[in-house]
Amino acid sequence: MSGIAQRLSRRAALHRGLTRFALCLAAPMALPLLAVQPARAAAKPIKLLMLGDSITAAYGLSREDGLPAQLQAALSRPDRPVQVIDAGVSGDTTAGGRSRLDWALADSPDAVIVALGGNDGLRGIEPRDTEANLAAILDALKVRKVPALLAGMLAPPNLGADYGREFSGVFARLAKAHPEAVFYPFLLDGVAGDPALNQADRIHPNPQGVKVLVARMRPAVEALIARIPTGPSGEG
Repeated sequence: MSGIAQRLSRRAALHRGLTRFALCLAAPMALPLLAVQPARAAAKPIKLLMLGDSITAAYGLSREDGLPAQLQAALSRPDRPVQVIDAGVSGDTTAGGRSRLDWALADSPDAVIVALGGNDGLRGIEPRDTEANLAAILDALKVRKVPALLAGMLAPPNLGADYGREFSGVFARLAKAHPEAVFYPFLLDGVAGDPALNQADRIHPNPQGVKVLVARMRPAVEALIARIPTGPSGEG
């Protein structure tokens, strides 16, 4: 073999050796890259708005013991976080809730829990006015395609049986007229009238009473969440 041929042969062998060496170095470095998986995006919270009065505004309670916070804790899961927005105003009536609905919806909730009417009953407001206000709220939510839950109330017994029947009839009629809304007949079910579950005024639930409210109404709220649209316009 000539000198030139020998030199070319040695260069070719050296090139093959360097190539194998480079591949050996690259392989271990590639393994960590192959093992890296894209991080899973955090689930977007479902936003529920509670449009209510002192019952939803945690009257006499810490924020953590209030209905919105306890309901949020009960509903949230690692794969489905829930944010319950407190839009309760102590002393508010259905007329007040109707007047501030647009402002409350600025938070762009995925669904709304309408929990008004207790103060209408306490003040002896005409049931037909209560019905008109709640109907307007439900109509507005329907137009906006925002799922709603209507929580019913009962009038205090001191206003008489006739008023009580007329008042409770408001919510039954609204539920029939608005089948698109989830109906929960009585917000204070299991708590009203029980001193052990209410504050000293016997009107507002204490922390344990709120816990009972959450347990009782949770299935209805889960039904509400199930009605939240999914897809590009809603991540529910």
